[in-house]
Amino acid sequence: MAELEQRGGERVRLGLRGTMRLLMPYFREKFLDQVKTIWFIILYLLAFQLLVLGMPLVYAAMIAVGVFLVALGLMFFMEGLRLGLMPLGEIIGAILPRNANLGVILGFAFLLGLGATFAEPAIAVLKAAGAGVSPLQAPLLYSLLNDFAGQLVFCVGAGVGVAVLLGVLRFFYGWSLKILLYPLIGLLTVLTIWVASNPVMAPVIGLAWDCGAVTTGPVTVPLVIALGIGVCRIVGGEDSGNAGFGIVTLASLFPIIAVLLLALTHFYTDNYYGAANFSGENPALSDVGLNTEALGLEQAAQSVDEVEAGGISKQEFQHYVATGELPEGVHLHYEGGTVEWSNGRIVHRDAAVVYERVEDPSLWSADVDEWDPESNFFDEARSAVLAALQAIVPLCAFLFFTLFVILRERLKRLDEMAVGIGFAVVGMFLFGLGIEMGLTPLGTQLGSNIPSSFASIQPWGMEGSIGPLISTGFSGKALVMLFGFFLGYGATLAEPALNALGDTVQKITAGAFRKNLLMQSVALGVALGITLGVVKVIYNIPLAYLIIPPYLLLMVLTKVSSEEFVNFAWDSAGVTTGPITVPLVLSMGLGIGATVPGVIDGFGILALASVGPILTVLTVGLIVRRTSEVAEKGVPDE
Repeated sequence: MAELEQRGGERVRLGLRGTMRLLMPYFREKFLDQVKTIWFIILYLLAFQLLVLGMPLVYAAMIAVGVFLVALGLMFFMEGLRLGLMPLGEIIGAILPRNANLGVILGFAFLLGLGATFAEPAIAVLKAAGAGVSPLQAPLLYSLLNDFAGQLVFCVGAGVGVAVLLGVLRFFYGWSLKILLYPLIGLLTVLTIWVASNPVMAPVIGLAWDCGAVTTGPVTVPLVIALGIGVCRIVGGEDSGNAGFGIVTLASLFPIIAVLLLALTHFYTDNYYGAANFSGENPALSDVGLNTEALGLEQAAQSVDEVEAGGISKQEFQHYVATGELPEGVHLHYEGGTVEWSNGRIVHRDAAVVYERVEDPSLWSADVDEWDPESNFFDEARSAVLAALQAIVPLCAFLFFTLFVILRERLKRLDEMAVGIGFAVVGMFLFGLGIEMGLTPLGTQLGSNIPSSFASIQPWGMEGSIGPLISTGFSGKALVMLFGFFLGYGATLAEPALNALGDTVQKITAGAFRKNLLMQSVALGVALGITLGVVKVIYNIPLAYLIIPPYLLLMVLTKVSSEEFVNFAWDSAGVTTGPITVPLVLSMGLGIGATVPGVIDGFGILALASVGPILTVLTVGLIVRRTSEVAEKGVPDE
């Protein structure tokens, strides 16, 4: 029961009802704040499926519950960060650089980056992304996402840890971000080209580059920035408020390197699905009569019983040949030939008799399930609880150990921090459950259905086929590109982190780079990036062709830009990867990739959505600087 202290020191017990009455307005406000964050992207996706594609929403009730849990989970999680994790990070960030030597600080920085990565909500989406990957088409990618998922997440966390460590060293020695970016982008270019040169390794590129976007979320960014500010205050930085810039960029680049190196290691040790030294739980391809080295990836893929989405499968065809029984939901029509009237009969001569599976859209509403019949709520809730505890508890234990044992400091508001940590665990649990029930099926469903604008597909979760909605192939694909553009633009402007970044940049540049201009630049960059990502998936373009040229161009723009513009431009990519955007865009991309014929996976959209805002912000920054210089030269001397 809560107590309040009146004047004179007298305490008043509120009771459960009074406590709830006192807290409800507070929680209502915080819940509505999260609803304001996610309403646009959810409403946009629903409107596109229902109004543009004209398809009903499968598992609508389950998705509605999931979205509610996401908003509720984010409310608790963000409050937990504010009350528990953030104060811990800020206290340690202020005390550690003053009371410990450089070696201890660097060790703490590495472990902080590693632990924060495990606590990122989007990591759960990354772990579940391997379900739709074919082991025959992409054996190495399949193995990393399924058999070696633990190694994958650890490498991502280790990459963030190295990035935070290097970021602290940068603050200590005053290194420019530019001198770190050149070798990093050079190494990434070489590794990407190397991996792209081999058909077994090439599908891993999209996963690796997307991992860089997943890491810069609501846990990692505040904690590492708090540490960076603390270090800069001790080493005498001129502007400790600018200390966090640059470290987020490093935290998004090193995980890419780590995942690419992990892929190279498994490939050259023959430790992946179908290879000689495979150590995973699934049977090797040779055990089922297939071998990727003997057949080659293309032949192995052709040996799978593939069928165009929405069509009649090979098994159904064989059953028809053997029994004469047609599959359910087929429609007969004739192609070619001539039609005659003969002896009171209509005769089709020299015509092909074609059976196709079709579905009457008017019947969909009666056939669509409101809840996934295979979903077990209690099993999913149990898994979400365990995942939340595994993510939050080790990180908090590490922070408390550092504070109490290494720094020997006491906390004044330990009870408040305990409540915050409890909120973080509850929030992570609700958020993870909401992703599983709401965001993942919503994103995957829409991604799977979007190709109906230019191809005949089987709608997600339904029988039969539909499409193409637009007879002209390019017009249908252009509609998908337009969808991606407005999705990126609107979702980015709704990110609260972008609003905070705009205030900071306007302050740092003394108003030269205005808040609204930065927000529009970032949103435009994300929109163009997601559009390019959609193009990559629907045309099955290798990601290396699309990701390397922009980064090489960024090297040129970075060279000619000032240090302050380089810092916040590169960090602007971090605001595009919020806890809502990442799972939705990732699942949507995988859904598109699973539907478009010939596409192995849908990774890469997040990576292109991250490089886009860096390009636009650096470009606009150069224009702003040029305009300011011209204005200054035009002012006559007094």
